[in-house]
Amino acid sequence: MERSLEKTAKYFSITRPKLIALMRDKGLLTDRNLPAFPVRDREYLRIKNGNWYHETAGMQYSQSTKVRQAGMPWLASQLGLELPAIPADNRDVA
Repeated sequence: MERSLEKTAKYFSITRPKLIALMRDKGLLTDRNLPAFPVRDREYLRIKNGNWYHETAGMQYSQSTKVRQAGMPWLASQLGLELPAIPADNRDVA
């Protein structure tokens, strides 16, 4: 499972701009909000490439950062954030 920076920020109960600022301060993101060390951090962060066709401008290309599942506890320790508590599993209650 991968999360966008928006969903990652919500997971940690902070805003997306706050998450980006923290990650930049730690040197984890570039000024384009892409992983600063994509090879070193590949287990935790990934660059997602996208493209679409625009009527007048032609092909458009985008890149965004995705946080892998293993990246959640890693980010928490890197940025000094608290991982949310895991909700109790009540499925076995009759």
